Amino acid sequence: MTAVAPDLDVTAREALAELLLSVADDEFIIGFWDSEWTGIAPMLEEDVATSSIAQDEIGHARALYELLAELTGQDADLIAYGREPDAFRHAALLNHARGDWAFSVARRYLYETADAVRLGSLARSAHEPLALLAGKMRREETYHLMHAEAWLRRLAGGAPDRLADAIATLWPDAQEVFAPLAAESTLVRTGLLPEPMASLHATWQARVRPELLPIAGELPAAAPTRDGRAGRTDEFRWLHAEFTSVFASEEGATW
Repeated sequence: MTAVAPDLDVTAREALAELLLSVADDEFIIGFWDSEWTGIAPMLEEDVATSSIAQDEIGHARALYELLAELTGQDADLIAYGREPDAFRHAALLNHARGDWAFSVARRYLYETADAVRLGSLARSAHEPLALLAGKMRREETYHLMHAEAWLRRLAGGAPDRLADAIATLWPDAQEVFAPLAAESTLVRTGLLPEPMASLHATWQARVRPELLPIAGELPAAAPTRDGRAGRTDEFRWLHAEFTSVFASEEGATW
């Protein structure tokens, strides 16, 4: 396969590959967790809405995996379905099982707000294919965020204790959407990532803390860590077995 960006040197190309994989894995895994609500959401309208959002996220992941495949010469399906659990690089926020509805709403809100900040930066990436894709994703993700915000307000009035507990549980791992990348200095220097993760994290904190204060109180100081995209839980290993089962059933098939 021909690389999308032949002008990038090896170091920049590897850095971009790391970035693409981390964002793609985030979208892929939250999509599969939310797809677990299909058929059992609290109401029929939410059954349809959550399934649609999950499908969007997996579609975004596919587009990102295809960019990565063009950059590295790999196969997009193998990247998505052919890796072992420890090879995934999604944020720790997505290691948790689906949980109850309040838990899923809390995670969706934390993820969507973080993703909105990240996509805003990626839409200005010096890598044009990524910038164009991020712009398209931003338009679609706007509706995902509106959905999460609506449910956050609804549960804050109807199940405040359960929602507050979910936020408190997820809060430390939510920081890891902005976990520093190994080659981040190269990404920022070349404009592939216009702002450092630390800067994006600060922007996100300033946005969500005032919204969460009336629901969960003053949340503790927290920051992303270098290990925030490493280490997989038993819950994720179960999900991995689920979403790779069909692909693994016939080696070499085209899906």
